[in-house]
Amino acid sequence: MSQDNFKETLPVGTLGIIALESSQALGQKVNDYIVEWRKKRTGEHTTTMQFAGYQRDSYLIKHQCPRFGSGEAKGLIKESVRGDDLYLLVDVCNYSLTYSLCGHTNHMSPDDHYQDLKRIIAAVGGKARRITVIMPFLYESRQHKRSSRESLDCALALQELTNMGVESIITFDAHDPRVQNAIPLKSFETVMPSYQFIKNLLKNVPDLVVDAKHMMVISPDEGAMGRAVYFANVLGLDMGMFYKRRDYTTIVNGRNPIVAHEFLGADVEGKDVLILDDMISSGESMLDVAKELKKRKAKRIFVCATFGLFTNGLDKFDEAYEQGLIDFVMTTNLVYQTEELLSRPYYINADMSKYVALLIDALNHDASISEFLSPTERIQSVLNKYNNK
Repeated sequence: MSQDNFKETLPVGTLGIIALESSQALGQKVNDYIVEWRKKRTGEHTTTMQFAGYQRDSYLIKHQCPRFGSGEAKGLIKESVRGDDLYLLVDVCNYSLTYSLCGHTNHMSPDDHYQDLKRIIAAVGGKARRITVIMPFLYESRQHKRSSRESLDCALALQELTNMGVESIITFDAHDPRVQNAIPLKSFETVMPSYQFIKNLLKNVPDLVVDAKHMMVISPDEGAMGRAVYFANVLGLDMGMFYKRRDYTTIVNGRNPIVAHEFLGADVEGKDVLILDDMISSGESMLDVAKELKKRKAKRIFVCATFGLFTNGLDKFDEAYEQGLIDFVMTTNLVYQTEELLSRPYYINADMSKYVALLIDALNHDASISEFLSPTERIQSVLNKYNNK
């Protein structure tokens, strides 16, 4: 739906955005976009009672999660949210935030962020008209299936949120979207940043030739196949895949260590290669794939992942860049980014704030978001403009 049509449709309720401390930077950008768009939106209906509070200087709701000396906390909302259509933004990966625990400084873990989210929902106390949680990195999404006697944390979290009154959950590039089967009667959307990746790649690599002769898409493992197949299809490229041979007799840092990466696909010699994954955790497997591709005489290597966690720091990526293994690393601002990462010459930041703002603006009008979930037409448009240049 065009933004011009929004003024002809009624909002579900007065828009309210609660950007938890973990998502304040993203929340501020999202808010600024919506404020700008709505100030330009004028029409005979925008002055009626149903549009009361539609055009404001800020949609951000003041709130806090103060903590006691023992480390316990409570959620506190500092203004009325009765009848509001609320959107809660939370980044469970923001480890930069700290709190005091009996005199010690603790960094906030995903568990702490998730608890704060529940505290804010509890503080709303059922007064809001509707609650939508936007959680870019889905909490416990890596623990999405049971392979032995173990907990199903992601499914439990989704059920817990919906039982608390959450109407809809929006996440980005879920590790396994099938986890939504835990809440089959509620709205669950997993959004892919495909358009932003391609747009930023074309912007930062002006001499890129996007055809099967000069470029190839690589999936670093079998789990990322769907993502790579989509990119290969919309860009008209060939696709290759690595699969990991693991040692299932031992566990190191919570997982079975990788013995080797085996490659399936066409020849990569002389081609630019786009490696796609949902996240860069330590980055070791991604860099191993880059080494294997260089052994096969790949030209330039571009690494794209929705979430750049870099749990072991940036030293190995710095070294790989200096050795010519990788040319660019692109991740989004949906999770916490350090200043060190943003300053790296090989790093491309895919800003998702406008995209999130579009989703919130459309949903507040109960408009369809299918065009945002399937960006094929927009990808073809930006690709045609690039090729025509």
